[in-house]
Amino acid sequence: MLHHAPRRATPHWTSLVLTCLLLPGMLALTACKGGNGEAAAKTKDEKKGPEAVPVEVAKASRRPIAASYTGTAPLEARGESQVVAKTSGVALSVLVEEGQLVRAGQVLVRLDSSRAALQAAQTNAQMRKLENEFARSRQLAEQKLISASDNDRIRYDLENARAANRLANLELSYANVVAPISGVVASRSIKTGNFVQINSPIIRIVDVSRLEAVLNVPERELATLRAGQPVQLSVDALPGKPFTGTVDRIAPVVDSGSGTFRVICSFEGGGVLQPGMFGRIRIDYDQRADALVIPRVALLEDEGDPAVFVVRGDKTTRVPVKLGYLDGEWAEVRSGVKEGEQVVIAGKTALRDGSVVQVLGKAGAKPVAAAVPASNKPAASKR
Repeated sequence: MLHHAPRRATPHWTSLVLTCLLLPGMLALTACKGGNGEAAAKTKDEKKGPEAVPVEVAKASRRPIAASYTGTAPLEARGESQVVAKTSGVALSVLVEEGQLVRAGQVLVRLDSSRAALQAAQTNAQMRKLENEFARSRQLAEQKLISASDNDRIRYDLENARAANRLANLELSYANVVAPISGVVASRSIKTGNFVQINSPIIRIVDVSRLEAVLNVPERELATLRAGQPVQLSVDALPGKPFTGTVDRIAPVVDSGSGTFRVICSFEGGGVLQPGMFGRIRIDYDQRADALVIPRVALLEDEGDPAVFVVRGDKTTRVPVKLGYLDGEWAEVRSGVKEGEQVVIAGKTALRDGSVVQVLGKAGAKPVAAAVPASNKPAASKR
């Protein structure tokens, strides 16, 4: 009986066996390590919490505020005249230039008056003749040498001659074209030597001593505006330079078609303000010296009721507010926010009620600017 010696294991088979034995253990160990890492990361994220939203805030504080009506209108001269020739003739001399100041009654143009002068002389001679005849007729009538009807006929002829002489002298005076109002020569359409037709406009005069702006105001403002109220004016041609005026008069009738009434504002002229300038007008009709205000940018831009985000601790709260006057960059708060509370003015689009925030800035809030004079304040409105 033959005995076979056992075969020795080769290195290849030995490695294969070891791999098969160790692989399950390695997989189990890797799984355990991976699960522990994910759990640790999850726990770390839960401890960290939601990320804070950076915001800028401002404190609600007190300052003067005004309620105003604002509008736009071009400036117009209070007095304006188109000078026309009342007679025909050649312009012998034009005595004024554009931009020149003139006074009422000053001669502007001299026309050829030869024909009118001859006619005035003719009617004057006829009048003097009839005056002598009437003097003799009156003496004869007293002596009963002529009839009363003959004396009356001569008297009526004399009155007619006097009227004709006055008319001829009036026509002669029209040769001197005079200024009907005081002001500035805005335009001149003739030159020396031109033939001027009767009733043709030749010179335009504008009285710039007072300027007016006419506003068409909605009828809901009729009870708030009245004559004598102060008016602030700024013009595009002179940026940064305010002007003051007053409400001169208010039309008592509301236009049924547009639902507006006319408010005429008056301003001192004679300076840099000129007719035709486009003006932005503000009429202050109410003042509050100690109003609680917040920056207008803090108001949430949605279609709901007015609201703001108030920072309390490190979170925000959406708070509805009741507004009063809106004056340029400021909004008056009648209720909802207390003095000193911080409202979000930048970064509010990323916020929700209860969002965690990080307030930017060293002080934690932007201070509200000091009050500015009414003449320099931007436009206001009423809520």
